Amino acid sequence: MGYAAPIECPISFGPFRLFPGQRLLLEGEKQIRLGSRALEILVALVERAGELVTKDELIARVWPNTVVVEDNLTVHVAALRRALGDGTGGKRYLVTVPGRGYCFVARVTRQHAAAARHQASPIKQSHNLPMSLTRLIGRADVVSHLGQQLRYRRLLTIVGTGGIGKTSVALAVAAQQIANFESGVWLVDLVAIGGGDLVPTALAAVLGLEICLNNPLPGLIAALRDRRMLIVLDNCEHVIDSAAHFAVAMLRGAPGVHILATSREPLRVEGEHLHRLLPLESPSVPASECPAGLSAFPAVQLFVERATASFDGFEFDDSDMLAATNICQKLDGVPLAIEFAAARVGALGVGGLASRLEDRLRFLTNGRRTAVARHQTMRATLDWSYGLLSEIEQKVLRRLAVFPGGFTLRAAGAVVADPDDVESDIPVQVLELAAKSLVTADVRAAEPRFRLFETTRAYALSKLAESGERDKVTRRHAEYYRTLLEAPGRALSPGNDWPNAFAAETDNCRAALAWAFCPEGDASVAQTNPNG
Repeated sequence: MGYAAPIECPISFGPFRLFPGQRLLLEGEKQIRLGSRALEILVALVERAGELVTKDELIARVWPNTVVVEDNLTVHVAALRRALGDGTGGKRYLVTVPGRGYCFVARVTRQHAAAARHQASPIKQSHNLPMSLTRLIGRADVVSHLGQQLRYRRLLTIVGTGGIGKTSVALAVAAQQIANFESGVWLVDLVAIGGGDLVPTALAAVLGLEICLNNPLPGLIAALRDRRMLIVLDNCEHVIDSAAHFAVAMLRGAPGVHILATSREPLRVEGEHLHRLLPLESPSVPASECPAGLSAFPAVQLFVERATASFDGFEFDDSDMLAATNICQKLDGVPLAIEFAAARVGALGVGGLASRLEDRLRFLTNGRRTAVARHQTMRATLDWSYGLLSEIEQKVLRRLAVFPGGFTLRAAGAVVADPDDVESDIPVQVLELAAKSLVTADVRAAEPRFRLFETTRAYALSKLAESGERDKVTRRHAEYYRTLLEAPGRALSPGNDWPNAFAAETDNCRAALAWAFCPEGDASVAQTNPNG
């Protein structure tokens, strides 16, 4: 439970109020989470605003009686800059004096004690949310929307493909809800749980509750029955059945508990409300056609910010910005893939990186050392998703990779299924893969179209090659599109406008022709019979 902090005269600057004695920083009424050392650095600088505070002075204050290297100070100053938004939108708080130290340059005001007494005292709330060390880009509207939804929806699941940013968004939403749940906001990361029956035990461990290990759920529900609490169930996909059972039992037995879940597929339970997290927006036309305003797109912003952070002093010129935009387009706006790509700029340059994206699974590595194993590389991220699929789902996914231009359910059924394959309904399997965020759907056309993100497709193509199925599936792909050209009326659904529908198949037809005339192909497949 929270408690009222003692009255203290805050120091104000910009939209922030700093309570040095409480080591508390507020932006408006929102508490800014900072590590203790970064907050101590801020207090030291604000207390001497306008003066140079040397590196030696800061190290002596923040790490008394401890020998540390200067890099430690640099890391915490960088975290402080990010938390304040220093350098963005024209805001400037800290100035580095090269080789000497730092100066706090924003105007500060000290509030009198009498005024402080008339303000609501800051409240410290219970939570275990980690402090964010990087800025969340392009998700402000989503975070605001989901925060509003949580006020009246008790089970909200953020669904999306691996690396799309589900956890980052969930944590940002949860942080904004701390003041709304008097019993706290609690993160339960399920990624390390080997068995689904451990979901209640994991929450009990987070809350420090002693419950019966043989049947923990009833005791946990009883303990939380009268609590108003937000539980963040992160990474549910590998224990999806147990997470679903847990959520339903908790919602029925503890009316004050709300659940925010993240998963690559829905829990599919009563009372669940879904939010499918989309990629970051990037230009929809070739970058060369819209050179102005590229930096306004969130995907490009993320690439530029992460590339600059990984290569100190790097500055983007116009050609770099065009290449960065094309990289973001090729990576479908998936944040994790963009971050992996940006980390390579220091070694390859933006142009060099763009030229190597055809081998994206090789170069989209170099994840943060502190990240979970499945977020160390894009291949590891996709391995995690692929490993959770059934055998038939794995087969369908890797075979769908032969479609470079997307596909309809009709095309998938003709190309993916073997002639004697009666074990599954391919269209149904495609819809299951879409539910599990491995296939994307566009339902705006008369006949829905589906596709794989390009990085997912590259991964699935590698699995198709490993399976030994690539030749036969590629042949069926070419034969299907030959049939489409020969008899469009039969290949398309009734009511479709053939020229417009065919335009969507241009990439598939080109790929079919390329295969037919390659050394491993069959040129006879490219010969169409206009009489059908």
